[in-house]
Amino acid sequence: MTATPDAAAVTGEVAAFTAFRARVNLPGIIDVHTHFMPEPVMRKVWAYFDSVGPLTGRPWPITYRDEEQVRLKTLRACGIRAFTALVYPHKPDMAAWLNSWTAEFAARTPDCLHTATFYPEPGVVEYVRAAIESGTRLFKVHIQVGDFTALDPLLDEVWALLEASRVPIVIHCGSGPASGRFTGPDPIGELLRRHPRLQLIVAHMGTPEYTEFLDLAERFDGVHLDTTMVWTDFSEATAPFPASERERLHHLSDRILFGSDFPNIPYSYFHSVQALERLGLGDGWLRAVCHDNAARLFDLN
Repeated sequence: MTATPDAAAVTGEVAAFTAFRARVNLPGIIDVHTHFMPEPVMRKVWAYFDSVGPLTGRPWPITYRDEEQVRLKTLRACGIRAFTALVYPHKPDMAAWLNSWTAEFAARTPDCLHTATFYPEPGVVEYVRAAIESGTRLFKVHIQVGDFTALDPLLDEVWALLEASRVPIVIHCGSGPASGRFTGPDPIGELLRRHPRLQLIVAHMGTPEYTEFLDLAERFDGVHLDTTMVWTDFSEATAPFPASERERLHHLSDRILFGSDFPNIPYSYFHSVQALERLGLGDGWLRAVCHDNAARLFDLN
C-alpha cells in the first residue's frame, strides 16, 4: 500500500504549484478530472489498482491515499480553484445512488463542480433529467469500466437531453490503458454524427488513439480533450503522444482542458502540470489549458 506524501513533500509540491502559477500568470487552476466518491467505493477502486487489475496491467501505486478532507486540502493548497467529483457505475442500479452522493458532496463543497453519471438501464432518462434539473454541471461516462456502448438504444434519449442542455460530459472512451469491447473512436464518431452539438470532453486525450480523437475535435466544435496523465513519464513509457501531432495542440488550444486523475495517480500531482510545461508550447497555451478554457466552458467567473 502506498503511503501518502509526508509533510515535507506536500510543502514542496505546494511551492512548486505556486511557482508555476506565478510563472504563467494564472489566477488558479481548474482540474476537470478529479475523483471524489463515497468512501466504500473509493476504497474498492484503490483495491483494484493495488491488485494490478486487468485494465491497468501494470503496478499503479496510489500517491494520494488519504481521507476526503485531506485530499480537498491538498487541492486547495495547490491552487486548484475548481475541480470535479467524477463517479462512474460498473453495473445497473448504481448510478442514481452515486448521483445522490455527488449532489450532497457538491452542496457541501462549493469549489467542486456538481457532477453526475449514468448507465444504460431502465429509468436512466428520468434520473439524468432529474440531475440536469438539480444543477449538474458535468457528467462522467466510463465506457471501459461500464463495458457498454455509447450507442446503446437505452441512451438515445439521454444523449438528446444532454445535447439540448449543453451540459458537458467527461467520457473515457479511448482504448487505454487496455482496450474494451466498446472503446475507440468509431462509436464516438457515430454518436457525434447523431448528436453533433454534444459537449464531450474526451478523457486522457483519447489515449492511445490520440490522432483519431484530435480528428473528431477538429470536425465537431463541442469536442474537447482533457490532458489526464498524458505526457507524464508514466504514460509516455507505454502510450507516447506522437510528436507528429504536436502542432495540432496549438490549433486546438481552446479545446484542451487540464485533468489529472487525482488522487488515483502513481506520481506526484505536480508532475501532471510539469508534463504540460515541458512541452514548450508557451505560457498562453498553458493559461488556456490550465484555466481559461474550463472557466469559459463552465462559466466560472
